Amino acid sequence: MNILLFHSTFGLRPAVHAAAERLRAAGHQVQVPDLFDGRTFETVEEGMAFKEELGSEELLKRAVTAAAPYSDQGLVYAGFSLGGSLAQNLALADEKARGLLLFHGTSDIADNASVDDLPVQLHVADPEAFEPHDWQTAWYLRMRQIGADVEVHRYPGAGHLYTDPDLADYDEEAAERTWQVALGFLETL
Repeated sequence: MNILLFHSTFGLRPAVHAAAERLRAAGHQVQVPDLFDGRTFETVEEGMAFKEELGSEELLKRAVTAAAPYSDQGLVYAGFSLGGSLAQNLALADEKARGLLLFHGTSDIADNASVDDLPVQLHVADPEAFEPHDWQTAWYLRMRQIGADVEVHRYPGAGHLYTDPDLADYDEEAAERTWQVALGFLETL
């Protein structure tokens, strides 16, 4: 499977490279674009400030540019938090998308969005600081409404970016369960 994996607002950190290596070890081809031009951040606030400085339009343009060389191959779009938001936007706009794998985040869904049974899997903390249950429920219903085949996996007690071993949110047990389920999902595509 060809996977385009987007980093979080922390930037392209070692955990994202480790995730890509885990996916490659399972037989997938993985591209990991650096949307922040080498910049990484120690806090969410710093990363969000940089994102705001770049602007949402520029960030989306960078994501589209990163996807362009591979999009005719039928990509699985994936991402962590902010990267999940970008992955979702690209997958819903790409009629050749093979799947969408979201870690720690989602995005608004355009009114004109429509997909044909796009397989989607979301992994989130429970509770999720940035996306409360009401948001997740509305997101799930809207994704189903536009034609996505959605699975949501919640991890009680985990922090927001619980798959990153270099962050305070890290939860080894939840991270390992996430990877087992995610790799199983990819095998079905």
